[in-house]
Amino acid sequence: MASTVAWVCLIFALLLFISSMTCEAHLSSTFYDITCSKALSTIRTATRSAVSHERRMAASLIRLHFHDCFVQGCDASILLDDTPSILGEKTAPTNAGSVRGYEVIDEIKSKVENVYPGVVSCADILAVVARDASVAVGGPSWKVNLGRRDSTTARLSLTETNLPKVTDDLDRLTSLFREKGLSERDMVVLSGSHTTGQARCVTFCDRIHNNASDIDAGFASTRKRKCSLAIGSDDEKIAPLDLVTPNSFDNNYFKNLIQKKGLLQSDQILFSGGSTDSIVTEYIKSPSTFKNDFAAAMVRMGDIEPITGSQGQIRKLCSVFFMKS
Repeated sequence: MASTVAWVCLIFALLLFISSMTCEAHLSSTFYDITCSKALSTIRTATRSAVSHERRMAASLIRLHFHDCFVQGCDASILLDDTPSILGEKTAPTNAGSVRGYEVIDEIKSKVENVYPGVVSCADILAVVARDASVAVGGPSWKVNLGRRDSTTARLSLTETNLPKVTDDLDRLTSLFREKGLSERDMVVLSGSHTTGQARCVTFCDRIHNNASDIDAGFASTRKRKCSLAIGSDDEKIAPLDLVTPNSFDNNYFKNLIQKKGLLQSDQILFSGGSTDSIVTEYIKSPSTFKNDFAAAMVRMGDIEPITGSQGQIRKLCSVFFMKS
């Protein structure tokens, strides 16, 4: 039965390919509905299992999708291993030792390939997994637009110019998001994904030890106990981005900012007397607005420069692209 369904999916994919040669391809939430509908349920089940095993993984999977989309679009380029001809995104300073969840994506891809070989792209899997990870920790759901294809290249250099850094000021952050077609409001609400997950000591060590005026003294003192100022000593130790409910998707992240308890400088800058203060306040007053806006912003982010139609490929393994003969 599975093999029959797989052949039907391959025929359907071929028809889509032929169609894309004559007209511009677009993403659609129903892209796999006709013949490959079990693909999404397969992804959902595997994502739930991964998050159930480790709650922190939900935040990591959402972040993985974000880091992919902000560098040459939502094309799964972040998943590619380095080769003699490609120095990719995985080993970039912003990603190495920080971005995680690759093994989860590999496992999910394998499960999908077992039923629908060569049909569902790694880029689409990243997008669907981010949505399902959000739901798994109490966050919102949304319709994921599908039909992305996978890139055959990745560039380490682009990560440094395209990805936000924890030391960026508000103007820099706003500019980076604007370049991707995302508004200031999108920036604030997507930053709200930090209501779950953990951060490495190296990303906030300077902040808690330098007596910054925009950090609560008691909060900084608590963090100092587990994060030494000595270079390299505690770099890999982690701390929750939200002290109150680190494993649940809620609006406590924004409440932390009001109290000057933003762990990362790039978080606290969102409530620092600037233009985004009012958005933070709004999300504190209305958790439902936060969740609704987050879902809408994730859809917009997922639409950043996708590869569609006859471009790119559908990788069999997410970490490796295959050479076309």
